[in-house]
Amino acid sequence: MTKPILFAATGDSFITRNLPYKDQAFHEVSRLLHRADVRIANLETTVHENEGYPSAQSGGTWAMSPPSVLQVMKDYGFNLIGWANNHTLDYLYGGLEATERNLNGYGFVHAGAGKNLAEASAPRYLECESARVALIAATSTFHPWWAAGEQRPDSIGRPGINPMRYIMTHHVKEEKLRQLQAISESTDINAFNKLLIEEGFMNDSGTDVFLFGSSRFVVSDEEGTSTQPHPRDLQRIVRKIEEAKQRADYVIMSIHAHEMAGDAKEVPADFLPTFAKACIDAGAHAVVGHGPHLLRGIEIYKNRPIFYSLGDFIFQTEAVTSQPADFYEHYGLDHTHNVADALNAMSANYTRGLCVHREVWESVIPLWKMKDGELVEIELHPIELGFELPVHRMGWPSISSDTLILENLQALSAPYGTEIQIEGGIGRVILG
Repeated sequence: MTKPILFAATGDSFITRNLPYKDQAFHEVSRLLHRADVRIANLETTVHENEGYPSAQSGGTWAMSPPSVLQVMKDYGFNLIGWANNHTLDYLYGGLEATERNLNGYGFVHAGAGKNLAEASAPRYLECESARVALIAATSTFHPWWAAGEQRPDSIGRPGINPMRYIMTHHVKEEKLRQLQAISESTDINAFNKLLIEEGFMNDSGTDVFLFGSSRFVVSDEEGTSTQPHPRDLQRIVRKIEEAKQRADYVIMSIHAHEMAGDAKEVPADFLPTFAKACIDAGAHAVVGHGPHLLRGIEIYKNRPIFYSLGDFIFQTEAVTSQPADFYEHYGLDHTHNVADALNAMSANYTRGLCVHREVWESVIPLWKMKDGELVEIELHPIELGFELPVHRMGWPSISSDTLILENLQALSAPYGTEIQIEGGIGRVILG
C-alpha cells in the first residue's frame, strides 16, 4: 500500500423521511462525504413496509422507515453501513430480515446483524481503488434476547445483532455489603436466584461476589461502579478483527453504545475504552462509536483514532408514522389518539427529551487519511441538524460555522490527551 486512503464516518442515521429535493445543505454535506473513499454510517432504524411484528420491547420508539430512505443514504454517498444497535429488532425477525434484504437491494456493504451469530459478527468488505476495507459492527445496548445465537450441530442459530456485552460491578465497603446481605435475608429479592442455582439453571457467583437481585456487589476500599467487556464477546470480536486484517488492508470497528460513566452522558462507560483499545491491539485501524445522541471525545491510541461517539448525522424520531399499542399505553393513551399525540406525550409537548438539548443536534464529520496503515491526518467538520427549526423539520445535517461545536469536542477530547486545533471553521487533530 503506497496510495493514501481517506475515510469519513458519521454517527447515527435515524432516518424516517425522504428527501426528494436536494438543497444546498444536502449538496455541501454530500460533497464533503464524497471526498473520502470510505464513507461509513450507522443505520438506526429498520427499513421495510410493516414486514415484521412490533417487538414487545424497543430501542425507545419503534423505528421503521420506508425502503426509499436507503436511496437518500446512497445519495449522500455512504458505502459502508453498520446496523447493530438498539433498534435493529424493533420489528422482530421479520423486520430484521426485510432490512437486510433492502440493504442488499440497494447495494450496501453492511455489517452487524444477520440470521445467526456467524453472520452478525462477520467482517464485510468494501472494494476501493486504493485498498480493501473491512467493517465489523457490534452493539452493547440491546435487550438480551436480541443477541444473535450461534449455530451448533444440533441446533440452528438465532437471528439478531452482534453483541458486545459488559459486566457491571458495584464496589462497596464491607459494612454496606453486610447491610445488603441482611436486606436479602429479610426479603425475597434473592429467592429466585437461590432456586435457579439449586436447580442448576444458574451458576453460583462464588464467595467474592454478592448478587443482590441481578446486581453484582464486591467489597472494596474504593466505592463506585465499574464495567468490563464480557470476555466471550470481546474474544469473538478480536478474532474477527484478526481474521479481517489478513483479508483487507484496513479494518474499521463500529460500536453502538449508550452506556455512560455515572450520569455523565458525554463520557463513555469504562468498558468502552478497554474494548476500543483491545480492537486496535488486534489490528483495527479505527474505532467508530455512536449511540448516546451526542458527541464524545476522541482518543488517538497507537496512532489509530477512537471516536467514542460521533453523535447524530440524521435524527428524525419525530417523523415516525406509527407506533404499536404498547407505546400509547405507556403514556396513558388509547385508540382515539394518533402518533402525533403519542410523541407529544413522550416529550411533554416538546419540553423534555432529546429534542430540547442543543448538543443532540450538533456533531462533526471526521475525515481521516491513512497511508500504509498509518494515520496521517484528521479533519473535523462541524454539522448541525436544525435545532431552531419546527420539530417536524428537524433532523437533516448541514455544514456549520459554529466553532463552539469544535470547542466542545476539544474539551471532551482533552482527558484523552488529544489536542484539536481550530482554524477556518475546521478542527484538526494534532498528531504526535
